[in-house]
Amino acid sequence: MGRRSERLCRQGVGELAGEGDVIQVVSRAFDVLRCFEGADARLGNLEISNRCGLPRSTVSRLTHTLTRMGQLVYLPRDQKYRIGPSAVAMSTAMMRGLQLRNLIRTRLQEVADQIPGTIGFLIPDRFHLVYFEYARAPHALGLHSTTGSRIAIARTAGGHAYAAALEEDTANALLTEMEREFPEHTPLLRSRLEANRTMLRERGYVASCGLFSPHINGIAVPMWSPQYQTYVVVNIGLLSAMYDEQRMHDEVAPVLLRLSGTIDALVQNADSGLIAVGPGPTRKTNRPEEANDLEAGARRAGPARDLGAADGRRRQGQAPA
Repeated sequence: MGRRSERLCRQGVGELAGEGDVIQVVSRAFDVLRCFEGADARLGNLEISNRCGLPRSTVSRLTHTLTRMGQLVYLPRDQKYRIGPSAVAMSTAMMRGLQLRNLIRTRLQEVADQIPGTIGFLIPDRFHLVYFEYARAPHALGLHSTTGSRIAIARTAGGHAYAAALEEDTANALLTEMEREFPEHTPLLRSRLEANRTMLRERGYVASCGLFSPHINGIAVPMWSPQYQTYVVVNIGLLSAMYDEQRMHDEVAPVLLRLSGTIDALVQNADSGLIAVGPGPTRKTNRPEEANDLEAGARRAGPARDLGAADGRRRQGQAPA
């Protein structure tokens, strides 16, 4: 037990995917749940099988079990499943503390009011990043990501920034697993990984043009989250017709770096117990102004922290191990 716990602390998310001590049936059950991206998604066993690459007989056993547990609901008329009350209750409990999310959303919206794009705070989920929070300029065109939307690590600026921040062994393990699921997209990420590391080391961010779509340019900054023990990402997606690569570097990058510094301060303070981010005991404030002090501190934050620490994360400014 102790050895596994130590290994979990040392390894990244991608590395664990191929570990022999991972219980496959549990992993596959989560693969099935990931197929239901929206609360209204309705899927049959065949559709789930096609989406997660599992035999239909395996999917049938998993959906039956998940339905008995309340994680899924079976709809007899449609002969399909949808997300069940237990899954909704679990996610609601995890999101109980909203102060951090509200502060992040406010900071994102301030940038969206300046730059006509989609600004997001993303967390990793296997081979994707998920929008934890987002903001969007009212007149932004062609960008439709919302909270809960999933974007592929291999095909987005946010994903490339996340991979570039990982330790070399962890990144290689992630790419190996990803190639089995997305063989058509992973070579692009692998071919750009070293250049992305260089850009992250020298500029503090990763930019890509036309990676997700020929009409979309993106720029992203990864930062370490003590709460999740992995990297999270702040990104901006913009129409390439309005922001070419040079304009991204000149005008968008400085704004994004300031934003990432602010978000990083909020994330670090949340881990210290200054913000309630979920169920369980939290620090109570005796003065209403304490929350304002915290927010003011985030506003004064400088550039994002170095991508490194004593736990072995790679430092910005140093070559990867």
